Amino acid sequence: MKFRPLALAAIVCTLPFSAQAQSADDAPGLAVELNAVENVEGACRLTFLVENQTATAIDTANYQVVIFDSAGVFERFTLFGFRDLPSERPRVRQFDVRDITCENLGRVLINGLSGCTVSGVDSDICDKTPALHSRTEVELLG
Repeated sequence: MKFRPLALAAIVCTLPFSAQAQSADDAPGLAVELNAVENVEGACRLTFLVENQTATAIDTANYQVVIFDSAGVFERFTLFGFRDLPSERPRVRQFDVRDITCENLGRVLINGLSGCTVSGVDSDICDKTPALHSRTEVELLG
C-alpha cells in the first residue's frame, strides 16, 4: 500500500518537466481558422479568425492561396493579405473569391508565404505553416 502513493508522487513530480520539454516545432505561431463562408454578390466570402500566438506584432502577413472547387479541381491562385496581426490577439479577416459560389468551393490551400513584415522589415516569423482549422464544410489545408 505504501508503494502506490510513492509511485503517484514520482509521476506527479515528472509532469512539470514533461510540459517544459517542447521542441521548436511546438513554438507558438499563427493560428488560422476558416470560420464562415457566405455567398455575396458574385462571390464567396471567406471569413477567417486569425491569432498571432507569438510575442511579436506582425505589420503585414501575405499568403499565396490556392482555391479548389467542390470536385477538387484547381480553380485559381490568389493572394490573401491578412494585414496587421497584433501579438496574442485575435483578428477577423474577410476575403471575397469572385465568380464562385460557396457551394462550389471545396478546398482552400495556404500554399506559402508571400511576405511578412515586422516593424517595417521583412521577417521570418511567418515562415512556419500556420495551425489550420475549419468550422465550415470547406477544407482548409496548409
